[in-house]
Amino acid sequence: MQFSAPLKSNSKKIMLLGSGELGKEVIIEAQRLGLETIAVDRYENAPAHHVAHRAYVVNMQDKDAILEIIRREKPDYILPEIEAISIDALFEAEKEGYNVIPNAEAVSKTMNRKNIRTFAAEELGLKTGPYKFVTTEEGMLSAAKELGFPCVIKPVMSSSGHGQSVAKQESDIPNSWEMAKEARGDASELIVEAFVDFDYEITMLTARNGKETVFCEPIGHEQRDGDYVFSWQPMQMSEIAKKKAQEIAKIITDGLGGQGLFGVELFVKGDEVYFSEVSPRPHDTGMVTLITQSQSEFALHLRAVLGLPLGFTFYGDGASAAFKSEVHNYAPVVDVDESLFSENSFVRVFSKPEAHKGRRLAVALVFDTAQKALERARTLITKIKDA
Repeated sequence: MQFSAPLKSNSKKIMLLGSGELGKEVIIEAQRLGLETIAVDRYENAPAHHVAHRAYVVNMQDKDAILEIIRREKPDYILPEIEAISIDALFEAEKEGYNVIPNAEAVSKTMNRKNIRTFAAEELGLKTGPYKFVTTEEGMLSAAKELGFPCVIKPVMSSSGHGQSVAKQESDIPNSWEMAKEARGDASELIVEAFVDFDYEITMLTARNGKETVFCEPIGHEQRDGDYVFSWQPMQMSEIAKKKAQEIAKIITDGLGGQGLFGVELFVKGDEVYFSEVSPRPHDTGMVTLITQSQSEFALHLRAVLGLPLGFTFYGDGASAAFKSEVHNYAPVVDVDESLFSENSFVRVFSKPEAHKGRRLAVALVFDTAQKALERARTLITKIKDA
């Protein structure tokens, strides 16, 4: 493959639609290969804006505004990095000959929980927990009674756990209904899921370059309010379960098609594996690969997009811990204790221009045996604070 210099007439261009901390790492990897980079987001000075050649601020749901930027920049690759985006713009861009990663149809399916759940369960025949879709509080209550308590309630379109809740009993339904309105996306329809009796959940990072599919070691993770707080790699699991997880990940990513890295979320009970969700882009739990692999999930994503070989070395076990702000601040400062910078740990600060309670501002990474790494990550994250 030929590589050029950015800002030239023959430059290869990638455009990110969504420019958070994950997109920032993708841009950094693209810069290393001499690609010209454009970062687009709904707010000014988003993390990837800091490292891209050019940045745009636009309503990400505005089809015409998105298309205007695409037609002006004429990128070789368009990488949607968030769910809350105009899917119509992506379909139109694809129709005009632009290369949407992995493809507009895959983005459309995965950004909507109804679409991806019915696709996985009813078209591909993957094992999932029972579920129902509802549009009213009364419908939610009826579905919850039928599926049983506790149950998980999510907007069909949202991200980072926004709008998600667990209803443990009938009296929780009104609160779950109100919480669903906090979705980043469309809360007009909700999915009510029976609580799957699982031992643990994993992310199976799966990369496709058009010639091969590779899997990273399974990533275990903990969530609070639907958003990740800790992850570790590898998750200890039986070889039978691991093989089933890889098989499911390949079925769903083959079904979606295209090139790039996918974060496939799965529930595991003994040797049984259930499909949960999939994102056609790097996954927040996969930030642990910044310390465990020779090619992080971000480097693998870029390689897959470009059709490059996907080989990498797994250096060893590690863990990550997300730091979330406890305050609202228009000029946030993250106070990091020096102990986090050691021979086997470091921090990545995302440089978000504004903080609010629960917003992810940094991640601590530790290299050690998985259990020790996780224990140390739990300790170290307490040493990061809002200044």
